[in-house]
Amino acid sequence: MNRLTMIPVALALVAVIPAQAESVDERVAASQAAIQDFAGSLQGHLMEAMQEGGPTEGISVCRQVAPQIAEDISAETGWSVGRTSLKLRNPDNAPDEWERAVLEQFEARRAAGEPASELVYHETVQEDGEEVFRFMRAIPTGGLCLTCHGSELGGDIQHALERLYPEDQAVGYSEGDVRGAFTIIQRM
Repeated sequence: MNRLTMIPVALALVAVIPAQAESVDERVAASQAAIQDFAGSLQGHLMEAMQEGGPTEGISVCRQVAPQIAEDISAETGWSVGRTSLKLRNPDNAPDEWERAVLEQFEARRAAGEPASELVYHETVQEDGEEVFRFMRAIPTGGLCLTCHGSELGGDIQHALERLYPEDQAVGYSEGDVRGAFTIIQRM
């Protein structure tokens, strides 16, 4: 079964929580579950594409499939779900002010020795007179990520990135770096 078709099934349990969530712990757990589905689906599509067509196919997954996964999870949960970074590849993923501050906090925590895989932050904030629950989890740079986000890119990858993302900043990472973060906004 295709991972994209599994998302609605996997989120069936998560979808119940937004309307009934009363505690921060429930919101955190629901956010973690949605991000786990996002990350798992994206990684599955990436690995499949890279096995079938190499790294340049992986670029198309991040460009086309990742936004669709985020859109599907957003529609299923009623939340805003996405990815962002301080070093952008896709300008559509630019962080808002709150996200930028959290990403900078993640970078500082990582520099102090905390593993990127453990970096999580959530907070209830006021936005436009409305209370919202904000949640972010860092995306650690793994070995697979370095193919397109590392310091030494192959010529075909470099050319594809220059063509698709002429202002690409999302390179030069090392394994374990904070690549960016998954971000969720839950209206309360």
